[in-house]
Amino acid sequence: MSTAPATQAGKAVALRALHDRTEPFVIANAWDAASARMLETTGFLALATSSAAAAEVVGKRDGQLTRDEKMAHIRMLVGVSALPISADLGNGFGVSPEDCAETIRLAAAAGAVGGSIEDSTGGSDGPPIFDFELSVARVAAAVEAARRLPFPFTVTARSENFFQGVPDLDDTIRRLQAYERAGADVLFAPLLPDLDAVRRVCASVSKPVNFMNGVPGKSYSLAALGEAGVRRVSVATSLFRHAMKAARQAAEEIRDHGTFGYIDRG
Repeated sequence: MSTAPATQAGKAVALRALHDRTEPFVIANAWDAASARMLETTGFLALATSSAAAAEVVGKRDGQLTRDEKMAHIRMLVGVSALPISADLGNGFGVSPEDCAETIRLAAAAGAVGGSIEDSTGGSDGPPIFDFELSVARVAAAVEAARRLPFPFTVTARSENFFQGVPDLDDTIRRLQAYERAGADVLFAPLLPDLDAVRRVCASVSKPVNFMNGVPGKSYSLAALGEAGVRRVSVATSLFRHAMKAARQAAEEIRDHGTFGYIDRG
């Protein structure tokens, strides 16, 4: 039976408290109702959504879910799990700071107690990352919207440089420092190249840093990440892809051998 807090305010406080621990915690990424229930019963203390996994389960690609579809996904997870849920809100579903603020308000109304805003433009034309000043203004607007809520909604600000093929660690750190000054509660730079880069990021800011495990060769133990200064670890689409790989292997056994050994293997 879950011991998670029942109210949204209670969940929000519980999520904040996890970031105050001395050891990093794992915020597990759920992709549907069944996975959310499974992760809760496994013993995780908080869940995150994955924009890529949520899109794939409905036949879309990462970035193709509409804001309405994203909010419906959040409501589904909140409806089946008592755990605090932080939502991957992409680039805020718009360019302007007000777009980001509205997305935070909608996510909270859907039941989330945290959410991330990234500085990726999400477009195929033009630069992949929003201008620095605009990026900071977008985070500031998201934070202001969160602070107007009747509970402590946790805002995660993401610098997408490495994820978008812009391997500039100095600019990544500059952005994360500016997002911290704008009030972000958690800082996140996916696809950092190595633990040295992780250490540099963590040492450059005072707010908790999220690290994304899920990339072969660039995923590390909780002990190693804790030593580097990380407070929170997400797993992106890795659990979803692992589950799909296991299902595919079982299906291939049926197709190729006419056997059902996967049933006995559990």
